[in-house]
Amino acid sequence: MPLAREESSPLFAGTAAGTLRLIFYLALAMVLMVLDHRNGWLWRLRYATAIVVEPVYRLASLPAEGFHTLSVAFADRRLLTEQNQRLREDLLLANAKLNRMAAVAEQNQRLKELLDTQHSLDLHVQMARVIGMDLGAYRHRLMINLGARDGIKAGQPLIDAHGLVGQIVDVLPNSAMVMLVTDPDHAVPVMIQRTGLRTIAYGSRNGQQLTLPNVPMAADVQVGDKLLTSGLGGRFPQGFPVGEISSVGPSPGGMFLEAHAQPSADLDRADELLVLHDLPEPAGPPAPVQPAGPPDSEAPAPASTSASPRASLPAAPTSSAKPAAVVSAGTPST
Repeated sequence: MPLAREESSPLFAGTAAGTLRLIFYLALAMVLMVLDHRNGWLWRLRYATAIVVEPVYRLASLPAEGFHTLSVAFADRRLLTEQNQRLREDLLLANAKLNRMAAVAEQNQRLKELLDTQHSLDLHVQMARVIGMDLGAYRHRLMINLGARDGIKAGQPLIDAHGLVGQIVDVLPNSAMVMLVTDPDHAVPVMIQRTGLRTIAYGSRNGQQLTLPNVPMAADVQVGDKLLTSGLGGRFPQGFPVGEISSVGPSPGGMFLEAHAQPSADLDRADELLVLHDLPEPAGPPAPVQPAGPPDSEAPAPASTSASPRASLPAAPTSSAKPAAVVSAGTPST
């Protein structure tokens, strides 16, 4: 409840004593300020007072500082999360671009090797791209993007930068089927580069190697020997790498040696191939050769020829100016 007027005791009352007290305090304050300004007497007091009052200031500012710290922490965490997400996306994109560049560089290297092979061997070739694969247990074949409209024919061999790939077995208007050298139904005449031994290399069911089942027991065949096309039969040109011997051992029948070889061509990674053109056709059966007549200075021709067992020919006179004529089968001489 409010105090009565007579009970109040103000510091500076409206009386003369109060006014004198006010003047005294003001004068004392002025003297202390001047002394402190000139001599610095009160700095220790201010220092000690600041030490005592500082915890109060810190305690009073704790809520604001705590709120600011929490807001900064949450903002930094969100910012860091967004930055990590962007960096992760950039890293994935950079890796994808790097892998693509590596694939393009590898493709360019393969194309360069193919072109180098073409120029070094001076071959008439046509580049084809692989558009399909059939690598089952009994069929090892590829499909290329060239067909009859591009001048492709059945039987043409294909190579890559490392060796023989196979031959074309089926031709469509815009594509063709290629039988690989590892196909179980494929066979290619080969020779061993080191010794010149000729044999036949067959495909296998696993699609990873070639089989040479009829190597003579006395043949000099070693692991690491190179296999080249021998050119026999006229289907495959001579001298193209076919494979490398990986193992040699007795055949199941015990009459021959059986060797296995790894193909030289990159059959499972080939994207571009070379189709060989302008190759000689496979040799057909030899034509019969007729015996030539004897020269003028030799003895006269015999009375009969083996070409016509049914006709008997009289002996030519020795004074004849011409040699005995060559007689066709079943046609007597006159």
